Amino acid sequence: MRIIPFLNRRTLISALAAGAAMPALAQFRVEVSGVGMTQVPIAIAPFQGEAQAPQKIGSIVRADLERSGMFRIVDTAGLVADENSQPNLTAWRQKGADAMVTGSVLPLADGRFEVRLRLWDVVRGLDLGGQSYTIPQPDLRLSAHRVSDFVYEKLTGEKGIFSTRIAYVTKAGTRYTLWVADSDGEGAQSALGSPEPIISPAWSPSGTQLAYVSFESRKPVIYAHEVATGKRRLLANFRGSNSAPAWSPDGKQLVATLSRDGGSQIYAVSLSGGEPARLTKSSSIDTEPAFSPDGKFIYFVSDRGGAPQIYRMSPSGANPERVTFTGTYNISPAVSPDGRWLAYVSRVGGAFKLHVMELASGAVTAITDTTADESPSFAPNSRLIVYATQQQGKEALMTTTLDGKIKARLAGASGDIREPDWGPFQR
Repeated sequence: MRIIPFLNRRTLISALAAGAAMPALAQFRVEVSGVGMTQVPIAIAPFQGEAQAPQKIGSIVRADLERSGMFRIVDTAGLVADENSQPNLTAWRQKGADAMVTGSVLPLADGRFEVRLRLWDVVRGLDLGGQSYTIPQPDLRLSAHRVSDFVYEKLTGEKGIFSTRIAYVTKAGTRYTLWVADSDGEGAQSALGSPEPIISPAWSPSGTQLAYVSFESRKPVIYAHEVATGKRRLLANFRGSNSAPAWSPDGKQLVATLSRDGGSQIYAVSLSGGEPARLTKSSSIDTEPAFSPDGKFIYFVSDRGGAPQIYRMSPSGANPERVTFTGTYNISPAVSPDGRWLAYVSRVGGAFKLHVMELASGAVTAITDTTADESPSFAPNSRLIVYATQQQGKEALMTTTLDGKIKARLAGASGDIREPDWGPFQR
């Protein structure tokens, strides 16, 4: 178990019982491993003009689609094509491609760029349509993610998540920083820096705010931070500890762990102010609340049975019931946006490993072979999970498919990288 000075959700379970910005960590690496069961073989041609552009659009799209686990990339070495000409689809079908992306990046006189793409069904010889984005230079990476979203949705019928954002916390030296980054970890922007710990960032349902816990007052206090403006406001600074914030699906309240009445219990905190409503009334430690996407349940961790397990209750705190029965120590619940899956961390033989439960059947799958997994969070399309871990002795953020077959490593240049939370689709 990790301990202070680098606090995280897992540490809080034991801790609660006792009571100037850095430069962005750019150049994350994406390292994909594993083989998926069913993948669409796709050829992504280098975008015409990208060699002279600040971002390599084709490379970003390839990494996005590969990381999703839904696609297998077909080598396009030597291919020259753009969105205006039809490639030799017969030849690419013979090379094993089912789909193909071509495009271009054109600098404009006003300093902006025009990014164009076209998607081809190689098997049927069909033009599946294209897109064009005129954007300022700083948004080139975003346009690449939008290309990936377009391709993903056209070929799978589901909305792509590549243009969404993640939040995470780093510790470098004695400084803690809360970052907002692209879904692949690149383009990180500092939202907050502090010499005191920052933990438990949580995106609001609208994607406009982050709740988090700061120790700048030498105790855990919950704030809400407006991502666009940097403004923040105090949400919970009651006597004792204020921790583990999670938003309700309507964005009107938070549930959090407070120790204002002695023990660590779960409360509802209205964003409009007023007294928090106590939801759990046990003599145990109740913490890490998380709403189901339909708002019908609050999942949480409690040691009321002797060791930490995951329970759920109604939003009023009524009818608590145990959810996890596999393993003797289960924490950090996260419910998928489609309501089908529960991700959590289980201690197995002293190692902390990410598990996924299908809620309808109760079937549980261990999906990692690492030993220090933390803080799982689902992508907004419920297809991927981001989590923190240690790999080969280094701190890392990882994404994984729900079956654990495709993993991608998002590793920073230096410092501890922890507490990831995947933001929603932009509204």
